[in-house]
Parts: sequence; C-alpha cells; structure tokens
Amino acid sequence: MSGSRAVPLSLIVNTYQKPRHLELVLESIAAQVGVAGAFEVIVTDDGSLDATPEVVSAFAASVDFPVRFTTQSHDGFRLAAIRNAGARLATGEMLLFLDGDCVAPRDHLAAFLACRQPGVALLGYCARLPEATSRSLVPGTLAGLDLAALAPAGERRALAHRRLKAWWYTLLRHPSKPRLAGGNFAVWQSDFRRVNGFDERFRGWGQEDDDLGLRLRATGVRLESILHRTSSLHVWHPTDPSATLAWRDGANVDYFERRGRLTICRQGLEQRTAAAILWGLPADLQATAWGAMLDRALAGVPRAAREARCEIDIVLRPGTGEFRRMAECRLLLCEDPPEGRGGADLARLRRQADRVIPLGAAPAPDCAAAWLQGILDDLG
Repeated sequence: MSGSRAVPLSLIVNTYQKPRHLELVLESIAAQVGVAGAFEVIVTDDGSLDATPEVVSAFAASVDFPVRFTTQSHDGFRLAAIRNAGARLATGEMLLFLDGDCVAPRDHLAAFLACRQPGVALLGYCARLPEATSRSLVPGTLAGLDLAALAPAGERRALAHRRLKAWWYTLLRHPSKPRLAGGNFAVWQSDFRRVNGFDERFRGWGQEDDDLGLRLRATGVRLESILHRTSSLHVWHPTDPSATLAWRDGANVDYFERRGRLTICRQGLEQRTAAAILWGLPADLQATAWGAMLDRALAGVPRAAREARCEIDIVLRPGTGEFRRMAECRLLLCEDPPEGRGGADLARLRRQADRVIPLGAAPAPDCAAAWLQGILDDLG
C-alpha cells in the first residue's frame, strides 16, 4: 500500500540489482514488533534492471504500512543520490537508512525509536553473515527465525569492540569519531535537511557517509552508537566492483579530504547556487578589475557583515584584505605579483587559505557568472 501520513520513522532502504537480498530485508521489516503505525518504508533503487520493482510492488500489497519506491537511471555507483531521493519522499520525523543487503532483527525499529533524542544521530552497524548461512536464508521463511542469533561469535565480539570504542570516543568528545557508517544509522529529518543531505558529488564507492557525519557534527549534532541495543545482519554477496579493500583507496578520498568543506553541501537534497551561500567579501572589492568583476558576479547574494561569520571568505591580491572572519572555506584569489614583490604576504595568505585560485587574464564581463560557477564547482 502507499500513503503520505506523517509517521515517527521513515525507513529508507537502498538497493541495486539484488532482488533476493531485498526480499529478505523487506521480510525482516514486515516482522518488526512493537512499531505498528509508527513507520513507513521507502525503497530507493539505483536503476536495477531486474525484478526489483516487482519485489517492492508485491511487498507493498502484502503489508499494512506505507511503502514507496523510487528509482533512477543507472550511471555508475550513486548511493548518495538514491539516499537523497528516498529522503525527499520521507514524512518521518526521523530517517533510518538501511542497506538493501542487511536484514533487521525483529526489534530493530523499536530500538531506534526508543533511543531517539533531539540533536542526536544514532549509529548502528552490521554483523556479517558467512556465505553458507546467507545462502540458507530463503524468502518466506524468516518469520520464525531469531536473526540476531545467526551472527557468528567473532562478529558479535567485533560489534562489542566497536561499541566500546564508540563509547570512548564519545566520552573524549572526539571531533570525528565514532564515524557514521551509512548502511544502518538514523538521523532526525530536520538535522538531515539542515546540512542538505548527502553530498551527491560523491560518486563511486565510499566516503559519502563520513562526509555527512562531519557536516552533522559541524551543526552540533551528536553521533552516538546504538549497538548496545541492536545491529543489522549483512547477507553475503560478491563484493561490488567499485568497492576497495582499503578505505584510503576509494575514488572519493581526495574530494573527501579537501580543505574548505561547506557544512551545507552544494549538491545535495537541493542544488545550492551562489545566491544560497553566505559570502565574506573584502572591503576593497572595487579597487581592482578582478574585484569589480567578482562584485558583479555576486550581485544580490547574501553578504556577511564585516568580520562576521560566513561560509566562503574571499581575499584578493592585489588588495589589502585579510582572513579575519570565521569561515568554512577561505579562498585566496591572486594574480602573480611582480618579481620580488609580495612574497612574504602571499606566502602567509596561502598558508591560511583553504583554496588558492590563480588569476590570469580577466574573462569578459558576460562570462563572470560562468567563471564564478567554475570556482564553486571546484569547491564541491
């Protein structure tokens, strides 16, 4: 069935080309206890060309809670984009993201609902089922199984260790840990929307969830483990071709580690233009041809008061501006100085800047907007 009535929890299940795994996951969701009327399910698909739509349709017809389905054409691994697509359809106060190859113990949703607190994102994780156990799971037979008991002893120990580390990181107020793993976590929809959701610049396997966790923390959201209450169970399948053995080998690592990350990403639930960003601009903006052109390109955008906090702070050279305000991204736009001039000044500003944009020949006035867009695209 379908519906749009607001509910406490929206469960967003992402999938691609794994209809059997999805059947198992959906069956485990139907077996949840103590949450009648409290949740909806949104299946979000990365362009499967198999029985996935039929699996969702049959499931929706068999349950008494809202089920929706969204898909997109497949153009590489675009997990951030399909998760955002699911969030756009969600009516729940809290969003619970679950991978479409991870079955949920019958008290999984109840645990998340019981542990939710304002301003807190709940971090789960999965126990990995062996290949033989995974192959023994047959759609239509999960109702009588204690899924949590299927986790091998080694996996249970690993989850206990992960929970202990999360507790320690929280006690220490670590700035980036425990990290957010996207396959099983919950966040208030209002907090998710505040940071504009997942950054869709992340394409290919990895790092989109780490990025979201850092941006949530930047808004004051606390990230806390829920492993003392529940965990999902990953059903074995061959490794995705885009996955890497080591986190650092992922295609998105360079983008993730860039300096000048904006808390509200530009390409997320909404596409943020220059007019949606709070800019910090130097007082001498009109003193040079480049500054005057930038002023025209930024006509009408929000501008922070002098030395007030902003998202992107700009200093121009030649010019007299300095990086004095709090900013998420500091941009130095500079022309090459004449031989022997400005060396120490430029070296200092380069150290302070998150990005240095060299200025060559000024573009034509009617190209100023495209020039600015190119700078923004480079930032994220």
